[in-house]
Amino acid sequence: MLDATFTPDAQEPGLQASALTRTSARTLTEQLAERFASRIRDRLLPPGARLPSVRQCALQHDLNPSTVVAAYDQLIAQGLIEARRNRGFFVRERLSQARPGEGSTSPTDASRMTAPVSAATLIRGMFHPSGGKPQPGMGVLPPQWLESPFMASAVRKVTSAGVLADSSLRYGEPLGDAHLRRVLSQRLQDMGMPADPSHIITTVGATHALDIVSRTLLKPGDAVMVEEPGWAVEFARLDALGMRILPVPRGASGPDLAVMARYCEAHSPRLFVSVSVLHNPTGYSLSPGAAHRVLQLAQQHDFHIVEDDTYGHIAPEHATRMSVLDGLQRTFYVSGFAKILAPNWRVGYLASPPAWTERLLDTKLLATLTTPSLLERAMAHCIEQGQLRRHAERIRLRMDIARERSVKLAQAAGCRFVAEPAGLFGWVDTGVDTEPLAQRLLDEGYLIAPGALFHAARAPSTLMRINFATTQEAAFWRVFSRLRGSSA
Repeated sequence: MLDATFTPDAQEPGLQASALTRTSARTLTEQLAERFASRIRDRLLPPGARLPSVRQCALQHDLNPSTVVAAYDQLIAQGLIEARRNRGFFVRERLSQARPGEGSTSPTDASRMTAPVSAATLIRGMFHPSGGKPQPGMGVLPPQWLESPFMASAVRKVTSAGVLADSSLRYGEPLGDAHLRRVLSQRLQDMGMPADPSHIITTVGATHALDIVSRTLLKPGDAVMVEEPGWAVEFARLDALGMRILPVPRGASGPDLAVMARYCEAHSPRLFVSVSVLHNPTGYSLSPGAAHRVLQLAQQHDFHIVEDDTYGHIAPEHATRMSVLDGLQRTFYVSGFAKILAPNWRVGYLASPPAWTERLLDTKLLATLTTPSLLERAMAHCIEQGQLRRHAERIRLRMDIARERSVKLAQAAGCRFVAEPAGLFGWVDTGVDTEPLAQRLLDEGYLIAPGALFHAARAPSTLMRINFATTQEAAFWRVFSRLRGSSA
């Protein structure tokens, strides 16, 4: 039986899309979510019905796709709909079994529920850009920054007739393409890290590498220390694996060592997850002294460290990395290329202590078998020929210019930087609660990353993370200033 997509306005002519108004006391996100919610509760949208796709709904109501994404997130938070992988959004089946008075949320109360901008909203926003506007909350560089002619040349080189046939008719090497691992090994050794090719595993992006380490080292219920503020995807990923998350405050020089020591005494954590260089969202980089003390704690209390170096390509020369100081004894080094080149190639990797490589490989094989060797070979070519290095240098220069302009615009709009601007992200204090501000800005087509998103336990925050590459235009800051003033 085919899924039926329900379009409320098409079936109920009296309720036109114009009912969504920017002059309402409620945001467009809230209005759209409430309209769908009322139809679900009135059984006009029956259990199992499929909602319009994000793009279709955006066109029907003349909205930005990010607004629709946020509305669907609210409906998921209310328990009214569910997202099904590769199929879309559906009314939850269990609603048909609910009876009045059985502890369910009343329609009035539920209609007032709002889901804050979530990590899922930001990620979906990557795939549903809003009308060409630069998005301040995005965690990636604009596509035009990443365009480089050498990528196509590298792909052509590794897809010649003989190579293509050989690579397409068999699985790749379990550890990953041998050529890429040799190139990566040399790159890491140049940084001072003793990473042999046999101890490097390629992955489907850096997030996959983090997941492999977590699934290999940990079991449900284990305690994991994670920097706070930190990336919400990491909090959500560890929570989904059943881990106990121990947030460690992150300062300018590194994590709060006193808090880490107390956690070690009370909870015996198994792992510490750290972004040492150009930390997300603050832009902080680890000092050598703090790195040494973290490694001493790891040795004393027998935990491992996974170091996420996702932003290392745009980092200053000789930035401190624990994996270098430790020599890959207690550290796992994770990185990738999605932030600097070819996000859709999904090439990531991890370098591990020798004793852990086989167990990590088992975890990879169970999840993905192998990784696509053709794109790994193309990436190896880009690195080996010096093209990636030159491309990264151009990105750093462009980022320096963008950062200077964005900082001036943000300060002129009344924002204060709580961390010295560095790298891709700025961590700014707006002076108002950024959760409702985020909803208002969605109505204007701008997706921001509110501060609450970067804490393990969400709480109101006046902070937000901005992407320097996407906040260079005065148009956004004019809208921001107007809405910030109305929220104060």
